[in-house]
Amino acid sequence: MSPMDAEPPTLSPATHDVTNQPPPLAPYDASDDAALLEGVRREGAGWAEADLRRLGRRAGGPEAQEWGELANRHGPVLRTHDRYGHRVDEVDFHPAWHELMRVAVAEGLAGAPWSDARPGAHVARTAGGLTWGHTEAGHGCPTSMTYAAVPTLRREPELAKVYEPLLTGREYDPGLRVPTQKRGLLAGMGMTEKQGGSDVRTNTTRATPTAEPGVYTLRGHKWFTSAPMCDVFLVLAQAPDGLSCFLVPRVLPDGTRNTFRVQRLKDKLGNRSNASSEPEFDGTVAWLVGPGGQGVKTIVEMVNCTRLDCVMMSAALMRKTLVEAGHHARHRGAFGARLFDQPLMRNVLADLALESEAATILTLRLAGAADRAARGDAGERVFRRIATAVGKYWVTKRGPAFTAEALECLGGNGYVEESGMPRHYREAPLLSIWEGSGNVNALDVLRALTREPATADALFAELALAHGADARLDAAVAGLRSGLGEATQAGARRLVERMALTLQASLLVRHAPPAVADAFCATRLGGDWGHSFGTLPDGADLDGILGRALPPAGD
Repeated sequence: MSPMDAEPPTLSPATHDVTNQPPPLAPYDASDDAALLEGVRREGAGWAEADLRRLGRRAGGPEAQEWGELANRHGPVLRTHDRYGHRVDEVDFHPAWHELMRVAVAEGLAGAPWSDARPGAHVARTAGGLTWGHTEAGHGCPTSMTYAAVPTLRREPELAKVYEPLLTGREYDPGLRVPTQKRGLLAGMGMTEKQGGSDVRTNTTRATPTAEPGVYTLRGHKWFTSAPMCDVFLVLAQAPDGLSCFLVPRVLPDGTRNTFRVQRLKDKLGNRSNASSEPEFDGTVAWLVGPGGQGVKTIVEMVNCTRLDCVMMSAALMRKTLVEAGHHARHRGAFGARLFDQPLMRNVLADLALESEAATILTLRLAGAADRAARGDAGERVFRRIATAVGKYWVTKRGPAFTAEALECLGGNGYVEESGMPRHYREAPLLSIWEGSGNVNALDVLRALTREPATADALFAELALAHGADARLDAAVAGLRSGLGEATQAGARRLVERMALTLQASLLVRHAPPAVADAFCATRLGGDWGHSFGTLPDGADLDGILGRALPPAGD
């Protein structure tokens, strides 16, 4: 028999069976997180729990998870001109982006808390972000800036009267039209320029007064302006009185397009569903917000709000990747046992769970401070001033290492795009950069300690609430107090790291189970820890930590 006449080999069905692979995670409840739910109740937003649980089921559902994947696979596309040669400067998005945005705005994750009189409204929004953040991160940028724009816009009551009702609404109405003719608005921000970056006082964009009081024209170029499809922007420019803050609408009240030439979209490492751009202003009409020459002071409230959202988004990303890692380990076998039952993997997951809970509890404490400060609590306003900068520095700094370790729990499966983990990994570094890199936030803490001594008092008053509960925490607080008098720029990161860890530890000692608080204090404060995740000491209660951290196992 010749080779051509031979019977083809029969493949065993077993070679095509898929075994030892986890089932899809979705559907799951993204709000099924003890630290999240306990924090929401503790910080005054328990009334929002039912809505949060409903949102959690939607966020973890197959449809919303698919929206996140599609919005990043099919990123935004810039159209500078229409077919006839007219300048349009529009950005086109995949339908999945609009679905994500529609839900986010409808659920109050944009400006809604500013029009909600209920105590805890800002906490409820942050908890919603921690939950809906399980879908994807990019669309959190325009919702964050819309939220943050409102308190700054209130510096100019006549402008706030026109725009605030639309910025605080719950209707997503995309497309460039006259703002007052839309059902809802989104806001962006334009601060940085190519020659200065975070050093915004070096901005060269010029603002020239017109004959109409409070109205200027701008000429210049911004280097990094996210969400150019928004309706209005808060922008810094050099006016005759100095650096000032301005409101720039994309469409003017008479229906004409304001000059907002989008030169290009940034080709970014992550956050690819969201458009970030370089706009040019040339005779661009703008309205002054706040006193002339006080642009940084005026826009700083917007920055404080978006810094809180950086902490929130990092905490959401940690939680999302921890859930993914835990799900994989529960369904994957290796070396004769489930990964989840292997002692070393349990140590890694428990260590990640500690980091995630510490990030979540701090995020909600900051949200509570923001809520109470907005309602006139002077003490919370001072605490928020320093604690938000501390949290922004540390939680966002921990995000990339955390996400890398969670990805590694999936092994090679986590390194392929289909798992979703590479997208999360690319996203993680952004939150440390956005609204000031690590150095900027560390220096901001030093500035607060120097110029506003009450901030240190507020921080230590918070830490004192846990005094006597853990000797390691008491020692860390004492060391921190003695170290404040020797604070230098070169040592700023070290100081802020210690502030963050003592603050997280104090919150965990007061509000988390002993298994969590003890392991955190032993490792983060007591030094019984290695230099990577998965190095908890032998005495750590891994069962107690993991039993609290991960959602119930599915089938």
